[in-house]
Amino acid sequence: MSTYCAFAPGHPVHESYHATEYGFPSRDETVLFERLCLEIMQAGLSWELILKRREGMRRAFAGFEVDRVAAMGPDDEARLLADPAIIRNRLKVAAIIENARRVQVLRASHGGFADWLDAHHPLEKPDWIKLFRKSLKFTGGEIVGEFLLSLGYLPGAHAEDCPVFARVAALQPPWQVAPAAGRRRA
Repeated sequence: MSTYCAFAPGHPVHESYHATEYGFPSRDETVLFERLCLEIMQAGLSWELILKRREGMRRAFAGFEVDRVAAMGPDDEARLLADPAIIRNRLKVAAIIENARRVQVLRASHGGFADWLDAHHPLEKPDWIKLFRKSLKFTGGEIVGEFLLSLGYLPGAHAEDCPVFARVAALQPPWQVAPAAGRRRA
């Protein structure tokens, strides 16, 4: 069993995320953007801290609604950096705001964030990392890897003997499914 699968069940902070979100596919832009933002915020910190501050970050970042975050300016950035409910890191906050703007560009070029991911699926992790670094800010290898695991684009979120594995597999996450015939690879 993977370490997270052994650790999370029964844990007051990790259990719900492990059992209902981690590895589960989603096409909802807000879910995708939130997941990316949480992974960015987690860099160098514990996932438990991020989960504990998640609600505060949702409030601070307008529910992770892409258009609302993309519209944030210098006053909003100053407000965010003073908010004790979030991770107050200037580079991370700036990256989240900039990435909202870049997700808007992905809408124009691919139809949306999920469509952009689908247009490049399947890729090996090193190729995903190159793509993310070219397209989005503050997206190193660990951030990209965990983001893709958390949404089912890479296998391994759950061990096969984890009870959640079967529930995730029944949803046919992208790592299980070959790309549709004729799907554009950009």
